[in-house]
Amino acid sequence: MKPSVARLPRPLRLSVYTAAVAVLLWLCLAPTDMLPQPENLGDKAEHAIAWFVLTALGLVLSPRRWRAIGAFAFGLGLAIELLQASLGFGRHGDWRDLVADATGVLVALAIYAVVTRRRLDRA
Repeated sequence: MKPSVARLPRPLRLSVYTAAVAVLLWLCLAPTDMLPQPENLGDKAEHAIAWFVLTALGLVLSPRRWRAIGAFAFGLGLAIELLQASLGFGRHGDWRDLVADATGVLVALAIYAVVTRRRLDRA
């Protein structure tokens, strides 16, 4: 039997996911002059990739909770956009960023669904 990340102790899995959320919060809420500037990526691509990674990590750590992980990731994106719109720091909330976030979440969930279906078909 293959070892599974989902078999790690729940507190460890939650700690890993919490650390990922904390990094994402810092990247999205820190003043723009404190952030790294990636090469040749647009803002929307950065959002889609970040939310894809966050959702995929959640699915790897807790594959049975795909609905909760998808809902949390989308809700986090919404909360961040609302915070950016209401806080200073040179950040601005943008509904297009939320669409990019949702795209990353949906792509991760779609890949998860395909992989899960293939595993079930093989069994």
